Amino acid sequence: MKRLVFIFAIFLSVSSFSADNVKKLEVGEKAVLTEVKMKDVSGELVSLSDALKENGLLVLFSCNQCPFVLRWESRYNGIKEWADKNKVGMIVLNSNYQKRNSDDSYEAMQAKAKEKAYRFNYVVDKESVLANAFGGQTTPHAFLFDGDLKLAYKGAIDDSYESAEGVKEAYLKNAIANLGAGEQVAVTETKPVGCGIKRKVD
Repeated sequence: MKRLVFIFAIFLSVSSFSADNVKKLEVGEKAVLTEVKMKDVSGELVSLSDALKENGLLVLFSCNQCPFVLRWESRYNGIKEWADKNKVGMIVLNSNYQKRNSDDSYEAMQAKAKEKAYRFNYVVDKESVLANAFGGQTTPHAFLFDGDLKLAYKGAIDDSYESAEGVKEAYLKNAIANLGAGEQVAVTETKPVGCGIKRKVD
């Protein structure tokens, strides 16, 4: 039954995303809004340019309570370690504008970061500006850029939201390793899986 609920949630996340109002950043295109300062759970203001490292930057759209995030979030610190090893920066954005007074408030984000001992910047995309500019669809949804801030991979973290033990294809880690080795990313796009971002759309 639980599996059926998750499958139904996947359908909802995909069907609820409106491509009509949101641009989709394509592989090979440069990141935009890289100097926009966003409030981190530490209280500091951080931009994508601040988080960029020599070999690139991972921008991960996430949130606090999506069932898919709850399954994947225990892997976030491991992804950060892997990114550090490959000289790739990492920043996690919460773009859930419509839940800013409840599950995804700044205070709730701080509590989540403390509970899970996040070791990366977890910031507020205040009015879903970056989510809309990138075409972020779900939580989670990964956008991996190379050292020139050109999009090298976008999509899911891996092929098993249910557990790390079930992963057969580590899409994101493999792409990060490719960047770290100065190689072309082998798999550049996969279908994101998660809850639809509760974005602000003008």
